[in-house]
Amino acid sequence: MPYQAPFAIGFDLDLTLADTRAGIAAVYRALSAETGVPIDTDAVVRRIGPPLEEEIAYWFPQERVPEMAARYRAIYAGIAIPATVLMAGARESVEAVRALGGRVVVVSGKNQADTERTVRHLDLPVDVTVGGLFGPDKGVALREHGVSVYVGDHLGDVDAARAARITSIGVATGSFDAPALTDYGADLVLPDLRPFPDWLTGRYDGRNANGHPEGRPDGYSDAVPDVHR
Repeated sequence: MPYQAPFAIGFDLDLTLADTRAGIAAVYRALSAETGVPIDTDAVVRRIGPPLEEEIAYWFPQERVPEMAARYRAIYAGIAIPATVLMAGARESVEAVRALGGRVVVVSGKNQADTERTVRHLDLPVDVTVGGLFGPDKGVALREHGVSVYVGDHLGDVDAARAARITSIGVATGSFDAPALTDYGADLVLPDLRPFPDWLTGRYDGRNANGHPEGRPDGYSDAVPDVHR
């Protein structure tokens, strides 16, 4: 029988659940056309993950970063959201959590409004959506919402799970390949989300939190297999 107590699984958004590459590139092309500033959108896409202001600073002087970040956000919804599609295995992964009685918590570096818009556009059954956080700062939201596993494509997502002292699952669908995520310390690395439902079922179906029939042993993370801290 499915695991009875409530549990929550956290997901990053960009390049974990949502393929935002085409949309983000289109927004930067629009900024380039408006300002006359050349922007290498291939480079932008390779760096998706950190806060917007960091990327803007590659292309505009520091004094223009707030202005350009505000303009980016003003045009994002109309340009990027319609171009956003699901990553492979994303819907199946979210639905697998729900099927086992779990809650789905999305914690993203994207601003709150566009995080919510993206989730709605993709029609994902998400319980909690939190935007505007990156790296260890995500850990506060993960702990607040009782997340036991956080799934993401960026090294910053590994930092987020560490900050929350929960299991980190890396998916090699963004800027970092599987060896990089493994070397950085992700507890488990998957090529993409397609294997995630089977992993989740093996961990939670008929078990207590973190996959142990007797519950969490002291000094162990939620990783499967066990990872001693």
